Amino acid sequence: MRFFELITLTVRVRTVADALVRIEAALDSPDVGGTLMGCWASELGQLNQIAVLRGYEDERTRQAERERFLLSGEAFGINEFITDLRIENYTLFPFLEPLSAGKHGPYYELRVYDLISSGLQPTLDGWNKAIGPRTAEQYSPVYAAFYATDGSLPRYLHIWPWASLEQRQRVRAEAVTDGVWPPENSGPQLRDMRSTICLPAPFSPLQ
Repeated sequence: MRFFELITLTVRVRTVADALVRIEAALDSPDVGGTLMGCWASELGQLNQIAVLRGYEDERTRQAERERFLLSGEAFGINEFITDLRIENYTLFPFLEPLSAGKHGPYYELRVYDLISSGLQPTLDGWNKAIGPRTAEQYSPVYAAFYATDGSLPRYLHIWPWASLEQRQRVRAEAVTDGVWPPENSGPQLRDMRSTICLPAPFSPLQ
């Protein structure tokens, strides 16, 4: 799959647990399209957010599910909890394949980088060269990286699983010290950066 969709739902304080139960039930409906890749609740960063990542075989099926989702007005059955709803389209970096479902976390870091107007191709070039060394055994894997195709552009999303926050700090420091990360020429492409640490929902394929 190359086409993905990230739905970010901000919910009222102390409703995350109830919202996740309803989202799980809604995703089990035979009418719902797409393949659930992961579902997380924010732990560090903006709180009370739920992220739902789904994959699609092509643009047509993604758009069909988007139409169904919007026109049904059901929003996974959690309308009464929602304070904000955002849906974003992403395309997988062409040289990456997402990690398979399973236990890679339990901490998942969702990083979104806004780029200068000409910054996407240099970013892809740098990642293509650097991601192999960066994900070698002595460092850590990346779940995947995607560039956005709607909204404020260009920007990209990369998702990193961590066994612990201590591992995150250690690996990031070692990768920089060893010169394998960040990717070559990546700094000049950046306008803004933000990161959220999330924990997987009980039903998330990624744990």
